[in-house]
Amino acid sequence: MKEKIQFLREGIRNLKTVGTITRSSRFLCAKVVSLSNLSGSKCIVELGAGDGVMTTHILDVMPRDAKLFAFEINPHFCDKLRSIKDPRLYVIEDSAENLAKHLSDHGFSQIDTVFSALPFVMLPDDVSNSIVESCHRYLKPLGQYLQIHYSLLEKGLYKKIFGHVDVTFHLLNIPPAFILACSKGAL
Repeated sequence: MKEKIQFLREGIRNLKTVGTITRSSRFLCAKVVSLSNLSGSKCIVELGAGDGVMTTHILDVMPRDAKLFAFEINPHFCDKLRSIKDPRLYVIEDSAENLAKHLSDHGFSQIDTVFSALPFVMLPDDVSNSIVESCHRYLKPLGQYLQIHYSLLEKGLYKKIFGHVDVTFHLLNIPPAFILACSKGAL
């Protein structure tokens, strides 16, 4: 309960960058992770990692030799993420706009899977486009991009960049959420 109250406070203080006042439910996190195929993954990226509720679900199923780069700009949430003691987790306290730099700094040129909860409806269109295009560029062939949204207003962004978007509606979250799943090079 303490985590929910802390998230609510951060969401109210920083709604434009947090994008919501409630953290993702464990049911939503489990559903998003179940839509991914992390076996054999080496490089996984989480955009808008928040307080780590999704991060822990990813860490639970990802390979032991994989790395998870969790991007978050909120200092309070970054402190929470750093309290997760897992050597596979790299907390990146920076904008997802700088994805390429951080991948290069860690010796990666491709991403296996991107999980995102970034509030693109609240960001300028050019920033949203730049981030999603960068993810697409660095995804390996058939790499996955999974996005949580609370509306379908931004579906066109993913369709334009990936060509095809599978949408799943998930009721077990407050508010109910859409999961948009894309693959690089998939039909």
